[in-house]
Amino acid sequence: MLRAVGFQDGDFDKPIVGIGNAYSNLTPCNVGLDKLVRAVEEALDAAGAKGQVFGTITVSDGISMGTEGMKYSLVSREVIADSIETVCGAQSMDGVIAVGGCDKNMPGALIAMGRLNIPAIFVYGGTIKPGRHDGRDLTIVSAFEAVGQRAAGAISESELTQIEKKACPGPGSCGGMFTANTMSSAIEALGMSLPGSSTMSAEDDEKGQSSAESARVLVDAIRAQRLPRQILTREAFLNAVAVVHAIGGSTNAVLHLPAMAHAAGVALTLDDFEEVGARVPVLCDLKPSGRYVTVDFHRAGGVPQVMKMLLARGLINGECMTVTGRTVAETLADVPEKPPAGQDVIRPFDDPVYSSGHIAILRGNLAVGGAVAKLSGLECRAITGPARVFDCEEDCLDAVLDDRIRPGDVIVIRYEGPRGGPGMREMLAPTSAIVGAGLGGKVGLITDGRFSGGTYGIVVGHVVPEAAVGGAIALVREGDQITIDGDGRKLELHVDESELAERKNQWTPPTPRYTRGVLAKYARQVSPADLGAVTDLD
Repeated sequence: MLRAVGFQDGDFDKPIVGIGNAYSNLTPCNVGLDKLVRAVEEALDAAGAKGQVFGTITVSDGISMGTEGMKYSLVSREVIADSIETVCGAQSMDGVIAVGGCDKNMPGALIAMGRLNIPAIFVYGGTIKPGRHDGRDLTIVSAFEAVGQRAAGAISESELTQIEKKACPGPGSCGGMFTANTMSSAIEALGMSLPGSSTMSAEDDEKGQSSAESARVLVDAIRAQRLPRQILTREAFLNAVAVVHAIGGSTNAVLHLPAMAHAAGVALTLDDFEEVGARVPVLCDLKPSGRYVTVDFHRAGGVPQVMKMLLARGLINGECMTVTGRTVAETLADVPEKPPAGQDVIRPFDDPVYSSGHIAILRGNLAVGGAVAKLSGLECRAITGPARVFDCEEDCLDAVLDDRIRPGDVIVIRYEGPRGGPGMREMLAPTSAIVGAGLGGKVGLITDGRFSGGTYGIVVGHVVPEAAVGGAIALVREGDQITIDGDGRKLELHVDESELAERKNQWTPPTPRYTRGVLAKYARQVSPADLGAVTDLD
């Protein structure tokens, strides 16, 4: 059968490498991947291996955001992981190289690599270059915020249209330090992709060159039998957590890194994010809450520069192995300890953007299992106010656009968790509309769903237990007083315990929203968010 797809006599003695290709024209994140896959295939052949290309899926979070379709986003992570594992397991591949772009391609691929434990490397498709309008950089979040600005009368319809047309000028993943670039940076920090590769532009020649080099490195890893679980150690995951804090990365890392660790047999908890964040400052001034985009970060030195700054102060482990066969310390040997002069994308260690990490784990009677807040870009990190309760994302968005939310309100969006949604939708549409309406930093928002990497404000997600299983978030009533305290790490509902117990007695589980198909299967199998929302928990 392999002769029929092009194998010659000598090919049967070569390592066979699966090339997981997430190409599609569904989204700019993945539209450029086919070119990189061809570069990978040619480089594998030149290095004495035989590549076999197979497809895996992607869905566009940005396009499905705010719709029922967004419920499939986190589900797609599991489909990607399962598909890569299935092909490589069925065909007894000697190694795998995954080429991906959009958010879930990356954790999905790494979950599969951890499960398979055959030599593996990840190739990121690259970041999009910023759009430009009226002298300022645009990202996909600019378009969502413009919707809120238009609803508030702050911009005209023609201005909204111009922003929408210019926000995404070409191929590549969302341009700020949103989830895609956060996860690519984390994978580089883990040692599962090449140094410097996580922040390259999708359109630049160096991305193709890096892809070919990744293939050559993988062939060497196959011959040396460097396996993912030798690289994906607990210390490597703590390195990745440190980098996520230092770059001001997405809260979705708190969902994806534990899932990746689970696949590799490593324990990684919410407390690890909190403990690392207490030591590691935010060094990078990146969107969504900062000023710069990822191509600016790349020019300033990218992940290697940040890692060297952390290594010099003992904040990451330099003995961790990488896919190249070199340790982290060896990889960073020629990187200067100080960021380059003449730029302020990466700040000096003694003059950080924030003195400690921006991701906080909150607990209290509203989230006894924990919840995740992003504190960057906030002048006010606490709020107490009346609950405005919505049982789905759409109802909340309608209230924001209809001018029914007031400063001081604490919005509650529930039944959007991993099981209840199902799929744990991102709340970029309402949070961007809140910012666009001039309410950013003036209202709080809590949800058992999650957030886009583009979200910022007084927002708390990943609430555990979620509403669908009877968590306290299901018991909140309109007008109840709620406190979000980022510095105090508290999420509290100011209702007597006896009253909450009575409400719990009156509560009944909601009817499942789906009873057939992939969403129904996911809802039955998925773990809580604090465990990574995985579907293969013991």
